[in-house]
Amino acid sequence: ALILEVAVIKLADLKGEIIAQCLSSVCGQAPLNTKIVGGQVASAGSWPWQVSLQESWGHFCGGSLINNQWVLTAAHCFSSINPSSVTVVLGLQSQSGSNPNSQSRKIANAIIHPSYNSQTHDNDIYLLQLASPVTLNSYIQPICLAASGSTFYNGTDSWVTGWGATASGASGSQNLMEVEVPVVGNRQCNCDYGVGSVTDNMMCAGLSAGGKDSCQGDSGGPMVSKQGTRWIQSGIVSFGEGCALPNFPGVYTRVSQYQSWINSHITSNQPGFITFTSTGTDSDLSVSCAGLPPPPTTSKRKFLPCSHFVKGSAVVCGQAPMNSRILGGSPTAGMWPWMVSLQRNGSHVCGGTLVAVDYVLSDANCFSSSSRPSDWTAVLGQLKQNGSNPFEVTLNVTNITLSNLTGSNVALLHLGSQPTLSNYIQPICLDNGQTFTVGSTCWAAGWSSGRGGVEEVLQETQTTVVDCGNVTTIDSICTGFFTLDQVIKHTITITLTFLILLI
Repeated sequence: ALILEVAVIKLADLKGEIIAQCLSSVCGQAPLNTKIVGGQVASAGSWPWQVSLQESWGHFCGGSLINNQWVLTAAHCFSSINPSSVTVVLGLQSQSGSNPNSQSRKIANAIIHPSYNSQTHDNDIYLLQLASPVTLNSYIQPICLAASGSTFYNGTDSWVTGWGATASGASGSQNLMEVEVPVVGNRQCNCDYGVGSVTDNMMCAGLSAGGKDSCQGDSGGPMVSKQGTRWIQSGIVSFGEGCALPNFPGVYTRVSQYQSWINSHITSNQPGFITFTSTGTDSDLSVSCAGLPPPPTTSKRKFLPCSHFVKGSAVVCGQAPMNSRILGGSPTAGMWPWMVSLQRNGSHVCGGTLVAVDYVLSDANCFSSSSRPSDWTAVLGQLKQNGSNPFEVTLNVTNITLSNLTGSNVALLHLGSQPTLSNYIQPICLDNGQTFTVGSTCWAAGWSSGRGGVEEVLQETQTTVVDCGNVTTIDSICTGFFTLDQVIKHTITITLTFLILLI
């Protein structure tokens, strides 16, 4: 066995990848929506995902309903408040008087992001599980969430809602307010607040002239944008300099950075994630100021155009219905349904992952002895290398493409046919530029010779993201030490890339 510190290739740097989006058929719909500071009173039912978090003295923060039993809000809302004393009110229009469409719930479980920084407000995000599900109707609906890889260019039209103050230092509003504000790019926002103040986990919105903004009491509430017929939550009200001041836009937690973290805690009836795609060019890239690094250059790396991957309807990725736990030990059938055994002459050589219905990603080193597709088969739905696998499917490989980059390389295999997706065979979602913070939990899986008993059952290992220091490049992610032997080694390059998403 070898003790390795693994440097994992960041798949976001391979621009020809397929990023499947996880959709919901019910989120982001506001049947009563026909169309804060500087805003106006919202009509009843306009924002049916809006939540009021209340203590004994009344409203203190907002939130958003993301399925029938979970609410998304800001971590800083609970800096001095015990969740057990909080009442979550949905379907609310006014903080006083009659609210015939409201429903109230207590909180059964509260989850703060492990990397939340109360000083900088980085990772200002909090999950609340309601004591019982709410009844969905025209006045209470979940919001869709921006998926990983979403783009919100400078100027993107957005709406913020809440019962916060309508002027800096004023008391909160009795009626739910709404305000329309454009996104301010992170480069411009960093110039406004001071370079380094706004991280990739944040986004900004507001007018350069001021006058429209979220304010005290709106914290934790949603910022949303409309794409087609769906409303998608892009941000969570986090912090700002005063309220509606010129050249100080509001700062929001960037929801698209947390898809994997959210899904790691909500394992059933997961929220609807939709990729929001801005059109045109991003004018924020031309912004510069003292101390601001130049904008990133566009990578020229690619495999195949996206059209080579997807035909017809989008594939739902990252679903593991049989994975009901996050523990060590030996996996059971369907725990990691994207795992693929790549075999020559009927023997396992390397691991890979299913990234689309007929494409598998693996390590290029696996094919140093032979890159002829006819020499290889891909086995999906497999748990044991020796023994019965009732859900197993074996497919021929028709093409192998190697990335041929400097340093670490990956291989993309095209399968001869598309397997029938099931609880035991599913594609994984791929990273599209996320920042994986030090300490984030990640998992590796693979078939290791000499481990897993006589049947050589699929093995799994939990580790964490660590600081790479000077041992690797920006194209890699580093993890802590763990034991694996040579056969599983080539699996790690690909396996950790999706498991790292379990933040």
